[in-house]
Amino acid sequence: MAAQKKSDKPFLSDIATIRKRARAHMERGAVTDSYTLDRGVVLKLLNEALATEIVCVLRYKAHYYLASGINAKSVAAEFLEHANEEQGHADQIAERITQLDGTPNFSPDGLTSRSHAEFVTPDDLASMIEENLVAERIAIDSYREIIDYVGDRDTTTKRLLEGILAMEEEHAEDMKTLMEDFGKKGEPAKPKPRKGKKH
Repeated sequence: MAAQKKSDKPFLSDIATIRKRARAHMERGAVTDSYTLDRGVVLKLLNEALATEIVCVLRYKAHYYLASGINAKSVAAEFLEHANEEQGHADQIAERITQLDGTPNFSPDGLTSRSHAEFVTPDDLASMIEENLVAERIAIDSYREIIDYVGDRDTTTKRLLEGILAMEEEHAEDMKTLMEDFGKKGEPAKPKPRKGKKH
């Protein structure tokens, strides 16, 4: 078996070059010259993902407070848990945007147009579950597309989004299970008018 030929080119640039590159454009923080993606596109995609997560937080919170009926307590608890997890995703994405020398867009103006998911608050619990499942499926497809776009040219963003994607898939499975269980119970579940009552 022939010995493998060693490459004449070293694996890494020489130390002096690395040091020189690190000092150039220090105002860009973690974004170095080796970042080959179009940063503007990545920041736009991440801000859309941020808007999607914020809308999901708001939708889950609204559903948590609006849920009523015989089975509402356990379903509402699931909505609240998901709202908190979606808030965590929003925080992670905002942090990554700042690492890429961008500005996380938290402005309520245009929030729903930036978001891939919709803010829908149906009148009955079964429809709330269904809308949350639809939104999770939208998020799953969106994250897969962003992950495919960044690929191995931004492994930090890729790993972050893969982690979020895995949780969105769990959320979708949770909503699917709730929908199946709810269908078996056959509850009509129209919310009663609220009179300052808290859960």
